[in-house]
Amino acid sequence: MISGIAHINLTVPEGTLDQAAEFYGATLGLPSAPVPELQKGTLLWFDVGSSGQQVHVSFGTNESDSRRHPCFKLDSREDLEKIKTRIYEHSVRGGLGAPVAADKPGETDSGAQGKEYPTRFFARDYAGNRLEFSM
Repeated sequence: MISGIAHINLTVPEGTLDQAAEFYGATLGLPSAPVPELQKGTLLWFDVGSSGQQVHVSFGTNESDSRRHPCFKLDSREDLEKIKTRIYEHSVRGGLGAPVAADKPGETDSGAQGKEYPTRFFARDYAGNRLEFSM
């Protein structure tokens, strides 16, 4: 039986692992994990808390309007708002790994607004990967 998710893989343009490290490491705060020796320089791995789950980033292409996405779970409304603010501030200041879309704190969140979704938001990383954040 399936007991969880070991990892998700997101794709980024070749040569942009520095941007991935900036966004997933610095902005989202995911700690980096060691990658296999033969794959260094072609992918990055990030740990998701102490769950054993990971985000893998490798080279590939994305459709700019794809609805595919992982959903990152946060423990509290406060944590959700903090990460939303960090992502938005990175999009505003631009630079290495800046997200191409981010919900502005205090405004209506993107995505469906039904009663089932009171505490979530979406963003798109610098490579166009759609990301959901929820509690």
